[in-house]
Amino acid sequence: MNLKKLKILGESAKYDLCNYIYPGIDTYLSGKFPGIYTSTSPNGHCINLFKVLMTNKCSNDCKYCINSRRSKLERYEFTPHELSNLFLDYYNKRYVEGLFLSSGASKDIDSSMDREIEVARILREQGFDGYIHLKILPGTSFDLIKRAMSLANRVSVNIESATPNGLEELSSTKNFKMDILRRMKWINRLSKKDPDLAPSGQTTQFIVGATDESDENILKRTMRLSDKYEIKRSYFSSFNPLKDTPLENHQGPHPKRAARLYQADFLLNSYGFSIDELVFDQNGNMEAEIDPKYSFALNNMDLFPLEINEASVEELLKVPGIGIISANKIITLRKRGLKISKLEELKKLGVSTKRAEPFIKLNKSYQSVLSM
Repeated sequence: MNLKKLKILGESAKYDLCNYIYPGIDTYLSGKFPGIYTSTSPNGHCINLFKVLMTNKCSNDCKYCINSRRSKLERYEFTPHELSNLFLDYYNKRYVEGLFLSSGASKDIDSSMDREIEVARILREQGFDGYIHLKILPGTSFDLIKRAMSLANRVSVNIESATPNGLEELSSTKNFKMDILRRMKWINRLSKKDPDLAPSGQTTQFIVGATDESDENILKRTMRLSDKYEIKRSYFSSFNPLKDTPLENHQGPHPKRAARLYQADFLLNSYGFSIDELVFDQNGNMEAEIDPKYSFALNNMDLFPLEINEASVEELLKVPGIGIISANKIITLRKRGLKISKLEELKKLGVSTKRAEPFIKLNKSYQSVLSM
């Protein structure tokens, strides 16, 4: 019976995941065993997580979700002891390195959250000191959030939508400010007071394409969440129209849209870009077929071509094909009094010269002309 529940609740949990797969991630185990999800840890390493729902019983009515109370599907739930035993079995067989636990909101919110927390408590009591990520259900009480954070490495509250109106379109049972933003505020306050609580911080997730919210709406919200609540990372999950849900006939987003949002979010958080430098159309969306950094360069040709041997690291990071590591290597060489004179030298530093060529000069010499 546990195997059947694991297959159902492991499959149900996939709707609570980001769907951007990083190059190099090995998905062998996740394809062979139910409940295994290959992800990246807070330090950037690829790890296999045991990812499952406590239950698919839910009192919420999210229009995009197969586990909504509206759905006519078989409902299952684990007891905390059942789930902790399943996890330890996977862990002892070295199938997984950590736990990512979420749940439907059955009965009342706090009783559902309490069952999640009990799993983490049992695992810690039995000596598991590895990675635990607990999903905080919207509306969870302050005391339970604090308990969850005392046991978990990371916690998250799914925001789903960039605006209050967007969430109202998707659900009548969740309040954007009270159930979600207030909980993010509590988590941030607790983290500042005690850094040992959920030391890897908090994350969140957006459902992309279920409403008319634009890329600009979403990215502005991610920046506000980062600034105000120190959200460590925002995940973007492409809306998938599922049969027997109210949005089953709603068109899904462009297949590359979520990936472009990840790229843009990375530019904002790691490359020094501002939201005003990203290129949006009249509807506030980025071009799906071109990555946002390349789009920026094409729309700001007055800044290019850039002389590699004179540019600052901030300027170098605006060049397509140049990343943080390669930009720093260029600056390091310059400090040693060395100049770069050939594309081959840039390539050895990790620069994608094919992408960078039209936007750079080497010793005042153009490398190529961009053909439009």
